[in-house]
Amino acid sequence: MNNQRIYAMSVASVYPLYIAKAEKKGRTKAEVDEIIRWLTGYSQEEFEAELENQTGFEAFFLKAPKLNPSRSLIKGLICGIRVEEIEEPTMREIRYLDKLIDELAKGKTMEKILRK
Repeated sequence: MNNQRIYAMSVASVYPLYIAKAEKKGRTKAEVDEIIRWLTGYSQEEFEAELENQTGFEAFFLKAPKLNPSRSLIKGLICGIRVEEIEEPTMREIRYLDKLIDELAKGKTMEKILRK
């Protein structure tokens, strides 16, 4: 798989899929937004501006105000790959987000998802 293609993909193009996945399992857009803010340090306004600007994943994570230090506690499989073993930093950040959205859809409490 070509990582550059994924890195250039806008967060805004994938965001509705995150919401749909969560809502299909009875979760909310607000919970998806909370996860993204927790992971990246963006405020809601900053996050919405990045969506509007069609920011790609690579730039989105590079510009993140404060990546949460607790994200290193995220473990497990995503797309058959152990997230904690992904060496490429940007891909690891993207997969952290994927894993958190998966946990939300699987019914984990927000407290557990946000590693509190």
